[in-house]
Amino acid sequence: MDSLVICTDNVATDGSVKSTNKKNISRDVESEIENLCKAVPQLAKTFRIIEKIGEGTFSSVYLGEARMRDGSREMFALKHLIPTSHPTRIAAELQCLTVAGGRENVMGVEYCFRNEDHVVIVMPYMEHQAIVDIIGSLSFEEVRLYMYHLLKALRHIHQFGIIHRDIKPNNFLYNRKAKTFALVDFGLAQGTSNTQIELLKDLVALRKAPRPVFSEKNLNSSNSTAATTTKREVKTQLVKPVKTGELSSRRFLSGRGGPATVRPLKTHRGVRQPLICNCFQTERVCNICLSRKQQVAPRAGTPGFRAPEILTKCPDQGTAIDMWSAGVIFLSLLSGRYPFFKASDDLVALAQIMTIRGSRETVRAAKAFGKVVLCSQELPQLDLRVLCETLRGQRPSKDAKPISKTKPETTDEGAQKQACETPRPHPKSRDKTLKPSSQRDCLVHDERGWDTVPDEAYDLLDLLLDLNPNSRITAAQALEHPLFKDL
Repeated sequence: MDSLVICTDNVATDGSVKSTNKKNISRDVESEIENLCKAVPQLAKTFRIIEKIGEGTFSSVYLGEARMRDGSREMFALKHLIPTSHPTRIAAELQCLTVAGGRENVMGVEYCFRNEDHVVIVMPYMEHQAIVDIIGSLSFEEVRLYMYHLLKALRHIHQFGIIHRDIKPNNFLYNRKAKTFALVDFGLAQGTSNTQIELLKDLVALRKAPRPVFSEKNLNSSNSTAATTTKREVKTQLVKPVKTGELSSRRFLSGRGGPATVRPLKTHRGVRQPLICNCFQTERVCNICLSRKQQVAPRAGTPGFRAPEILTKCPDQGTAIDMWSAGVIFLSLLSGRYPFFKASDDLVALAQIMTIRGSRETVRAAKAFGKVVLCSQELPQLDLRVLCETLRGQRPSKDAKPISKTKPETTDEGAQKQACETPRPHPKSRDKTLKPSSQRDCLVHDERGWDTVPDEAYDLLDLLLDLNPNSRITAAQALEHPLFKDL
């Protein structure tokens, strides 16, 4: 693109920015802009910062206008990273943007300014609409196109060995009028074992001490009080902490409700043996287990979009976590509810997933990646089509029942009525094209196409929300799904 020209017509003699903004902005934002230009003086000489257009945990984004050498003016998005960001993290984000960005619906980078510990990444500005504002007016065809382009972006970055880790609608910009898309914000990105982004390999050491995200309680923390509070919220009874020296003389509750004596420390040839408890696979947690060093696993991401393997602290996480997040987005778009999941901590989030995907299926998937999950009651798996159509108001709420285990007997005369009242079998095939469901004859007519959503959409949703990351569909496989056959 054309080079920028140094523009000094909006800079006062003291180096501050003149108030030339046309839009009315709050005094706080105006103060932020002035502080930013003082921290990075190069910005004031190049851009006219118009307003603040975004804010996250680790950065703020501003809209800036620059005059090009040919006399034209162009808009840019200026992302100011918080000064406490680790230098390797900043460099890794820039490398992701330069190597993978600029094509396949992935945002690129134009310039970067740095002054001491302040860094501003300059990217092309893309006008877009927030999903929360337009989700009620989207047609099914728009949703299908949205998911297609999101999967294209994921396939592209996954080919480079980039795990985005924060896939959500706010990070996948959508210009509804121009039908353009852009995946942004690689601030939490990590690399696979064979990543082509060299700096992502250097972030392994940083992941050993994860910090809380979005002011949540960090379940990886060694703080026993925080851990106790979290577990009490899900009705898990804990034993009051005691001093280490008292452990050998105390009796603890077992999972069966009776007292269980903890075996004291023994010595064998001078070697002290660890304490042994019997709370494994029970609903009680003893002090011995609470005193153990907690497992550390990557946890970064936005609540509501984290995959089961993140919620259960599985250390082996790959690109499949991005596919789960894409599935949650698809679930929101098909149901018309955003956000779909909203939980106070990871355990509540896992329980919410169980209510949709089933407790037995969750336990089985967790076992596949080396975790044990206990649920106090059995929750059946729900039919995704019936769930989404019920939430959209397309069918009565009484139809939102668990998946039928046996095929109901019907007569020819009552077949049509039975099709309206009985949930359809859950689709599992990813190879064959599914036939349209006869249920759509019972739905309320919708000119946006929500009464004619094909079964392929819910089949893909089921594959994206596979609880087991090892069998979850990849972005490349998803793009070959029959739902996108004409794209």
